[in-house]
Amino acid sequence: MTHKWRPATLAIHGPVKRRKAHHAVSTPIVHTSNYSFESTSEVYEFMKAKAEGRIIREHEYGRYFNPTQQEAERKLAAIEGAERAILFSSGMSAVILALMACMKKDGHIIFTGDCYRQTRDFATNLLPRFSVETSLVEPNALAIEKAIRPNTNIIFTESPTNPYLRVLDIPAIVKVARRRKILTMIDATLATPFNLRPLDSGVDIVLHSATKYLGGHNDLLAGVALGRHALLEDLGKLQRMIGATPGPLTCFLLERGLKTFGLRMEHHNQAGLKVARFLESHPKAVKVWYPGLKSHPDHRIARAQMRGFGSVISFLVKGNDKATRRFIDSLALFLITPSLGGSESLVTQMSMMSFFDYSVEARESIGIVDNLVRIALGLEDVDDLIADLNQALDRV
Repeated sequence: MTHKWRPATLAIHGPVKRRKAHHAVSTPIVHTSNYSFESTSEVYEFMKAKAEGRIIREHEYGRYFNPTQQEAERKLAAIEGAERAILFSSGMSAVILALMACMKKDGHIIFTGDCYRQTRDFATNLLPRFSVETSLVEPNALAIEKAIRPNTNIIFTESPTNPYLRVLDIPAIVKVARRRKILTMIDATLATPFNLRPLDSGVDIVLHSATKYLGGHNDLLAGVALGRHALLEDLGKLQRMIGATPGPLTCFLLERGLKTFGLRMEHHNQAGLKVARFLESHPKAVKVWYPGLKSHPDHRIARAQMRGFGSVISFLVKGNDKATRRFIDSLALFLITPSLGGSESLVTQMSMMSFFDYSVEARESIGIVDNLVRIALGLEDVDDLIADLNQALDRV
């Protein structure tokens, strides 16, 4: 067929129809750490082919590949429009190893501000130990271009960012990077390939915490890096060397979650916009950040680039720390925990849960104030979520 499959279909079938082992409809869980050989001759032929870059059988040891893992990777690559996907044991292992595989000694990496706290800590506290300079800049193409140095070789960003959901002009950043021959990486966890496919705009490597929307059920940890085969070759070797591979059961759960990916994202997008509009109209939510709102600073860019805007919303509760905690403790449906993208709705007071070990001055310097709340909507009825938020805000 010449028809181009859409993300929801690709998440179920992958790029082509394939018969699975034992004629199973669902991908079997291959729960083994080792793969045996019939004879030393078979070992010799396998090793000889491997040294010559030929493949006569794929599986040798569980730290390298697993058939269940490879099926999930095949579907993830199809959804993202990538040549290759590499699964990791967590989103942060994907981010850190991708940076390590591509960074250069005495090099310089540009990170955009408002990025995930652990990414920020890796950039500022650990990369300098490897003789790598870093810069944290405003999330826009102009600030990135001004920060470029002769030794800059990577631009790393997120879109949308966390927690203020800034949306970057990806084609503009790619244009700057290509002119200076700089590699681009983007963590698109909050967007998902349902709402945004950065590779289509020329980004080199896309990263996701598959723990979030891709898995979709708050029951697994995984990460994925996607891009061209040649560009990911060193990353694949590093992953296999370190062993940051997800187990077969995790890969099975992830692939199973992908089967409802399209349905879940449609719900997340619709619920996110409806709840964001409700919050913006409520007198106890004094400021709301959601790319689908006209009030968001990057609304125009988001509308041009994104299919939908997801289900993460950040806002300021009217009042101080005590008022904010009263609001959160009054919620009936929202669970108090970090993370996002699952079936259950979650709520986080950013200053307490994600930045508790920062001083007040350090938190405020990056915009983390006591009354900043991030909610991640689940799959509950959206009118029930609004009713819950409304009664909790009324208690402030």
